[in-house]
Amino acid sequence: MKVLYIATSFPEPEKGATIYTDLAEALNEAGHDITVAVSEQAKNKQHTEMKKERGFDVLRTVTGNYYDVGFIEKGITTLKIPLLMKKSIKKYLGKQKFDFILFESPPVTNANLVAWAKKYFNCPSYLMLKDIFPQNAVDLGIINEGGILHRYFKRKEKKLLQSADYIGCMSDANKKYVINTNEWIDSTKIEIFPNTKKLTNNINPEKFLMRKRFGIPEDTCVFLFGGNMGRPQNIDLLCEVIKGCKEEKDIYFLFIGRGTDRYKLEQTIEEFGINNAQVIENLPRNEYEQITKECDVGLIVLDPRFSIPNYPSRILSYMEYAKPVIAATDKATDLKELIEEANFGSWVWSGDTQDFINEVKEMSKSEKLKMIGINGRNYLEDKFNVKRSVEILESHFKKVR
Repeated sequence: MKVLYIATSFPEPEKGATIYTDLAEALNEAGHDITVAVSEQAKNKQHTEMKKERGFDVLRTVTGNYYDVGFIEKGITTLKIPLLMKKSIKKYLGKQKFDFILFESPPVTNANLVAWAKKYFNCPSYLMLKDIFPQNAVDLGIINEGGILHRYFKRKEKKLLQSADYIGCMSDANKKYVINTNEWIDSTKIEIFPNTKKLTNNINPEKFLMRKRFGIPEDTCVFLFGGNMGRPQNIDLLCEVIKGCKEEKDIYFLFIGRGTDRYKLEQTIEEFGINNAQVIENLPRNEYEQITKECDVGLIVLDPRFSIPNYPSRILSYMEYAKPVIAATDKATDLKELIEEANFGSWVWSGDTQDFINEVKEMSKSEKLKMIGINGRNYLEDKFNVKRSVEILESHFKKVR
């Protein structure tokens, strides 16, 4: 099957991997001819280009800066992406034939781009629904419900859902939410398409190389938070947690990544003289994997105001390396049910700071961390292997044939 994957984020091989690169590679390895068209930040690349990456063609269209920028710049880039992507797809891929279009959300503003691509290449499309916008922005108070922006993005969201022949939701709660809040939608085209990843076999550290490099004591229980540090991740809660645990000699917090609210952690550490926590910039893939192996517990944090069932993909990395988790989230997500079913950690409501602090202290003293972590790894192998995603898509490829 010849697949056009219209992506929002698709790092170059030397810059790491994501659930999206894992899926594209798995499709390629399964014998499908895949071409990725992705928007590229202006600060990373000057010119649009197409080249071979990971064994297949990747078209990188320079559109503007989207990550780690203010809302105005991010908004402008979001509006530019579909226009510039359409132009480059037509220029570089216009003479090719595709059987299937794969795309993701966010952003909802790609609705027109996908609708155009479907008509231009005369083929069906599959939406991997990874975020529910604009409701998430309403929940966080970023935009006003019923306002001009909200109405604009709701129209875009509806067109996005309409443009997809199939819609893959991350979990049961996601699927139910989409169906219940969009009464007009054909529920038969909606299915579960979970976040999945390519699995590694080496899950245990041979030595504490990264702990030594960053001055992290070998005899402490290290809690890792890796990934984006923006408003959805409720960084204020993490700041309160590290303040509440600053005197705990057996606990250490490590934060790795970028994001608009990252500075809050840095300021808190400096202002309160916290010695058992540090923030690190994004690391190369091999170094991040190594330090994940060397940590003891993974943290998942989401804003308690969310009314949409988020399902952060970062939990897969913790599961892959057999790390137990503490998830402090809203009550809408079904992460709690996942953790309970797989028995690989604990869940607390992110609106209760003290409960989160207590859970951190309790888990730091647990003698069952390795056993609990292995539960997560076993569940990942059974339910969230990237091969499962390929099988789901191939079931639709057969319909197309």
